[in-house]
Amino acid sequence: MADNSSGNLTDDLSGLDFAAVSPEEFARIVKGLSARQLGEVMHGELRTRVLSEVFGRMRQQFRPEAAGQLKALIRWTITGETDEVYETSIADGACTVSAGRSDAEPRTTLVMGDAEFLKLVSGNGNPVTMFMMRKLKVAGDVGLASGLTRYFDIPKA
Repeated sequence: MADNSSGNLTDDLSGLDFAAVSPEEFARIVKGLSARQLGEVMHGELRTRVLSEVFGRMRQQFRPEAAGQLKALIRWTITGETDEVYETSIADGACTVSAGRSDAEPRTTLVMGDAEFLKLVSGNGNPVTMFMMRKLKVAGDVGLASGLTRYFDIPKA
């Protein structure tokens, strides 16, 4: 998607049926936008829709064969106009996702902004580079966090 100086980028993305967008197409959309543009579109109802769709797809993109006997709760805090918290629980060869913060103690917590999150989950960002540049903060099991991408089928644009 090209830079729309007329300000229609948010309108264009608002009209998308995210449920009908393949992971590969989503990766291409994210790759085509700058960090500034990603930040601009992640507001209000559109941000809620994007985060809901991305976290909603984690179950389908989970790779149980890669996770093996792993048992872990991962807390995601996405910062932006508000802090949004989601948790992914990996246990017994399955991945479940819930919105909001539970009382359970996570094995690792990841904190990042909207743009970094979208780059990470679309295969357009390197988690190690993000961590080194302090764009991704990790609390708890850093080893689990560094290998998290291998447990999911992440598209490449």
